[in-house]
Amino acid sequence: MKDNIIYNQADNKVMVRSEGDRIVIICKKENQIQTVINRMTTDTCIFTDYEEWDEDKDMKWILTFKVLDDFDQLPKKN
Repeated sequence: MKDNIIYNQADNKVMVRSEGDRIVIICKKENQIQTVINRMTTDTCIFTDYEEWDEDKDMKWILTFKVLDDFDQLPKKN
């Protein structure tokens, strides 16, 4: 992904934006949250933040992930 780019189309189910070493995803439905977390979490990408935004039928869920570089990566377990 390129830095500071919004990857969105009118028919996207979630909104995606890159911000340096962070990826921000906005879910339109609560049932999307766990699927997004499962798909995005890898050895080099970790879930870092969750925020509920707005209320009632306009409610959105903002998920933030951090892309790890070689220095940040967790050590392998024995």
